[in-house]
Amino acid sequence: MTALLVVFLILWAVSGVGLIVFVLLHSGKGTGLSDMIASSLYSTQTGTNIIEKNLDRITIILAVVFLVCLIALMFVYPQGTISA
Repeated sequence: MTALLVVFLILWAVSGVGLIVFVLLHSGKGTGLSDMIASSLYSTQTGTNIIEKNLDRITIILAVVFLVCLIALMFVYPQGTISA
């Protein structure tokens, strides 16, 4: 395994787990973990909006990192085999 492969696999795995966590933190219709956290931190509606915007940004960044790593792995190993 090359160092490039290890870096891409680690980034891919971490971004995948992070993506799952941050998608689950998003609220559905006022009932979510982000609303529970936001209600304990802020008592106004503006605090919830700030937290939701930050969750959106982090989720988008993780999704982009996940897709870039996936595409890079497809180019590094086009046959789908990691062993040399």
